[in-house]
Amino acid sequence: MAQLALWNGDICDLEVDAIVSPANLSLWMSTGVAGAIKRRGGDEIEFAAVRQGPVAIGDAVVTPGGDLAARWVIHAVSLDHRRGTDAAAIERAVRSAMARARELGVETLAIPALGTGVGGFPLAEAARITVEAVRAGMTRLPQLRTVTFALRGAAAYEAFRAALAAAGAPSASGGPA
Repeated sequence: MAQLALWNGDICDLEVDAIVSPANLSLWMSTGVAGAIKRRGGDEIEFAAVRQGPVAIGDAVVTPGGDLAARWVIHAVSLDHRRGTDAAAIERAVRSAMARARELGVETLAIPALGTGVGGFPLAEAARITVEAVRAGMTRLPQLRTVTFALRGAAAYEAFRAALAAAGAPSASGGPA
């Protein structure tokens, strides 16, 4: 079973096989985590994503990682046309991201708190949903060694730490203070 880890810092700093990017239906990467990924990894990530859109909410597509340390970016559509989200959309997006990770054969994966920035979804509920969907998806990824929940700030970090504890999942911690 893969190790679950917490990272308080920029997802773009992680040296993993793939990172998950929160996405909207059109796959444009303008704000939040997606905007940060585009700024660090290059416009080619967004161009490759948009060519695959529009995508239904809950689906995920893959692009190369551009200038990132990650080889791939998995764009998980968790935001609707109004840039809102709900529990079902987040769960489907995480499950789709895990399916793409399986198809890619990744051993290391990083995933942020989908829907909690622009989407305004409550952190604690997003953490619970994400942890449960990742744990369910891990059973179909025998090669997976580590899933890192890449979070920004104390509130997000604590929400995911609590969700992991409630799920009885041991975790490792890291990231800049």
